[in-house]
Amino acid sequence: MSEAASTRTPVALLPSLSPLLREWLPRQRWFAGKGHPVTGFALVAAVELLPVDSAGPGLLHLLLRVRQPGQTLGLRTTAGRAPSALRDAAAGGDCYQLLLGVRAAVPPHLAPALIGRVAEGPLAGRTVYEGLHDPRLAGLLLERLRTPGRFGPLRFERAAPVPGGLRARVLDAEQSNSSLVYGDSLILKIFRRVYPGINPDLELPLALARAGCGRVPAPVAWFESHTPEPCTLGVLQPFLRGSQDGWRLALKALADGDDFTGEAQALGRATAEVHTALAAALPTVTLSGSQTRHLATAMNERLDAALRAVPALLPYVRGLRAAFDAIAGATFDGDGRAQRIHGDLHLGQTLRTPGGGWSVIDFEGEPARPLDERRRVQPPVRDIAGILRSFDYAARSYRPWNPAWAARCRAAYCEGYADASGSDPRAEAELLRAYETDKAVYEVVYEARHRPDWLPVPMSAIQRLAGPAG
Repeated sequence: MSEAASTRTPVALLPSLSPLLREWLPRQRWFAGKGHPVTGFALVAAVELLPVDSAGPGLLHLLLRVRQPGQTLGLRTTAGRAPSALRDAAAGGDCYQLLLGVRAAVPPHLAPALIGRVAEGPLAGRTVYEGLHDPRLAGLLLERLRTPGRFGPLRFERAAPVPGGLRARVLDAEQSNSSLVYGDSLILKIFRRVYPGINPDLELPLALARAGCGRVPAPVAWFESHTPEPCTLGVLQPFLRGSQDGWRLALKALADGDDFTGEAQALGRATAEVHTALAAALPTVTLSGSQTRHLATAMNERLDAALRAVPALLPYVRGLRAAFDAIAGATFDGDGRAQRIHGDLHLGQTLRTPGGGWSVIDFEGEPARPLDERRRVQPPVRDIAGILRSFDYAARSYRPWNPAWAARCRAAYCEGYADASGSDPRAEAELLRAYETDKAVYEVVYEARHRPDWLPVPMSAIQRLAGPAG
């Protein structure tokens, strides 16, 4: 299909799809606006990756800004340019990437992917469905990645040869994004909520690959959009077949009564290797007093919001603020550095390969935070605090609660990190305590909203961290 045909129906297309998408989008696991009605859409870009007017299935790629209460679309256009709807997320709501299959009728094996039948417009009488569940359409994405180049506003890039003919399947475990596994050898992560700029899940693994760090699967290919700002849409990486994530391994060790300190120590070494490689590949800074004041202020502001949402935190507020205020204006010798980090590290973001080594995955950071914030340099202890909290969660997930198991794993992890980096994170006790506290406050709000039965897990950490010794 020619590039000219790739955007021939954007004006009429959106009104015809809106009734279907208004019902379908809020039911998707990766849709961030659950609990609020969809009140409008703005089409950022539309591309027919496979023509929708042929006898077979078509594949329609959309970038769609979704409006919900309290948001305005606020689109701006300039002559000869696409709307700059990606530029200001706050003004226009979240922008989502959709890959829609289009057929005259959906065969039975694709029935679970059904979105609906279009009543009017350029797709009138056609059936629309989630295209990633169609092996033929998912295979088309792999073919595009095999042959780099532009396709309308989309650009496909490749860092290594990509094999063809691999059958695709959707990975059900994804939450905030979607992933396709090709023949048990490659995995394509498709970012659902997109922002202008390079996604850290492409940027950091590329930097680590250049630095020779083998702890992170290196990107094989990726694709992006220029609408007009570049934004990362998907990354193809090796699929670590037979690997198990750290969360499931920890729960199994608890259930079997097995010691996990050896694994925790090895994971600490792997984390240190990733941090060391990132520090060598990308800029670092030494934390100044003004920067630590900013950190403490932001943590206190998040605590203020949490107190309004979860009054159960009120008895501990003095101790929690003390943990944050202890770093305000502080300077750190030697190891008080800020650098690029993972940003959302926990046991579920780690994989132990069949050979027994640990890998770190999913460098996207916290999807709810703005992309520029996720790309800032931060102290490495933020990642360490995430893993320490994850050990605590694992110990609490298995009854009876085993706090001694968590304590041993936390200590072993820090020892492994120190062995590989030459810097023990426990030496930065105040900074580590502040980040653990900040993470626990976030967990309290999350559990109160989504899983009230789990609220005692972070509340036990709140009690510990708010104490005099932290």
